[in-house]
Amino acid sequence: MRLFNAAAAAVTLLALSAGADTSYAPAGDHANQVFWGDTHLHTKLSTDAYSRGNRNLGPEAAYVVARGGTVIAHGGMEARLRRPLDFLVVADHAENLGVADGLWAADPLLLGTDTGRRLEGELQNLLAGDPSADALTEFIVGVAGVDARIRDERFRRSIWNRVTAAADHYNEPGRFTAFIGYEWTSRFEDGTRHRVVIFKDDASKADRLLPFSATDSPDPEDLWRFLNRYEELTGGEVLALAHNSNLSNAREFAPADAAGKPFSLAYLRMRQRWEPLLEVTQIKGDSETNSVLSPTDEFADYENWESWAVIDGWPGPQLPDRVDDPDGAVRARPGEELQYEYARSALKLGLDHQARQGVNPFKFGLIGSTDAHSTLPAVAEDNFWGKHAIVEPFAGRITHPRYRWRMAASGYAAVWARENTREALFAAMKRKEAYATTGPRMVVRFFGGWDFESHDALRPNMADIGYGKGVPMGGDLSQAPDGKAPTFLVGTTKDPLGANLDRVQVVKGWRDADGGLHERVYDVALSDGRNVREDGTVAPVGSTVDVATASYTNTIGDSDLSVVWRDPDFDPAAHAFYYVRVLEIPTPRWTAYDARFFDVTDIPDNVPMVTQERAYTSPIWYTP
Repeated sequence: MRLFNAAAAAVTLLALSAGADTSYAPAGDHANQVFWGDTHLHTKLSTDAYSRGNRNLGPEAAYVVARGGTVIAHGGMEARLRRPLDFLVVADHAENLGVADGLWAADPLLLGTDTGRRLEGELQNLLAGDPSADALTEFIVGVAGVDARIRDERFRRSIWNRVTAAADHYNEPGRFTAFIGYEWTSRFEDGTRHRVVIFKDDASKADRLLPFSATDSPDPEDLWRFLNRYEELTGGEVLALAHNSNLSNAREFAPADAAGKPFSLAYLRMRQRWEPLLEVTQIKGDSETNSVLSPTDEFADYENWESWAVIDGWPGPQLPDRVDDPDGAVRARPGEELQYEYARSALKLGLDHQARQGVNPFKFGLIGSTDAHSTLPAVAEDNFWGKHAIVEPFAGRITHPRYRWRMAASGYAAVWARENTREALFAAMKRKEAYATTGPRMVVRFFGGWDFESHDALRPNMADIGYGKGVPMGGDLSQAPDGKAPTFLVGTTKDPLGANLDRVQVVKGWRDADGGLHERVYDVALSDGRNVREDGTVAPVGSTVDVATASYTNTIGDSDLSVVWRDPDFDPAAHAFYYVRVLEIPTPRWTAYDARFFDVTDIPDNVPMVTQERAYTSPIWYTP
């Protein structure tokens, strides 16, 4: 962890180092390079980020860090990434964007509004009577309320113009891509149904409409109509991606619209059209699956947060069945509710919609991103800067009363494209040729077809074969040839600065002839010469982790795993999806690095100190 004291606590943008090596040499027409980024980062312009300590670092600092530069964080330490990112979406909340920062800075446009003057007066009275940090936090959190919304177009446009201008300034085609974006933050009926809006375009188009916020409407359909209006008005392109479904209070994938009505065909089509991706992993937990939903999946409960909201006082759903036992165990909600919160179950529900209504509204690819509110997209286990500025690295954050150890050091988005430009990366996201990791930068290729052969996985031009014989992640297979089952070509390589690989798994979901929805996890490539036993189990890879020293060795596992796998249980009449999950060997969790760095010895027994990081590819779908 690169942490040390700095002379000044105020923000200082230090020397900008070279960005990621994203030089591009075309080789054929297919996507030939993977690019790494964060599509969900907040700065001090988000009210909740400002209220929890982010008073200095705006969008400009976010780009400096993402491109490889250094900033002075809020506690006075230098912060930087070990490796730069290739792209970034600064996604500050559209709701009262920049208002908290504007109040503190006495922005004349803001104070020229009735609401701004009222809030500024309340702030001054508060500071005179109770200048405590807690009181200030509560006040600023209240600024996000609908009754305090700043409707003055001049102020709103001044902030949005700053956001778009910063993205254009730091966007450097071929080296670094800065997307214009924001977050639409709906809390409809006690469920978080957030969306990150990402524009392909520059400020000349993005500035033509102000961001559509949840105070305009908490209904996703109204957001989609706004996106359609934007494209019609500007000729540009835009998409939305849903995130954090594990805290959606069983709303995100429920079979009803915001009004509680069953999905119409128009709803199904709009959702499929505007939301090609899902953020499956981030700091507030992992949304792949849950052991209640996937009881035979030994790796199901990874950084789950669906039952932890009440424990940490998270300002989300407060449900009576979301409680913790005295020993730290968590009682999960029933599967009939949880199925509407997790990606794997949603992918299965999508097959049912496809079979019954002809459209799959949950035909999404998978990516990860941080949702950090500190302006710092740093989620390496040994360089984890937390969700908010108040939980930047310090000795007590493992037991911090609000977030404590349950923060996940996750995740990043990986996108396959031909060049590092807005146009190429946006097109790749739309076609779902992307995948998620919980932080490590392992390289994953995944193709589906009918004629892959075992030796294809060993060829140096594996990608050429993959595109030539099949479709990549995010693609579709249909109408199986007589007597054939789908074959899948998978190639994986470890993060060059990270841990070896434990295994590669194919996760399959399908709908049977009676409408039943099923899933199965297949171990298709195993490290260290292991094989699947007759009973279907696999010997664990083992562990080299030394928690006391926060270290591990790559003496187990493999540096790369490649395979061609044929579905042995294929039914050509059944709708299905397949995605790849790649697991690393066990490594120290950020809590172990914190304990080692800050010499913390009083760690509660229920705090996990070891993790097993992973990647999830976008699915490949089969339609009869």
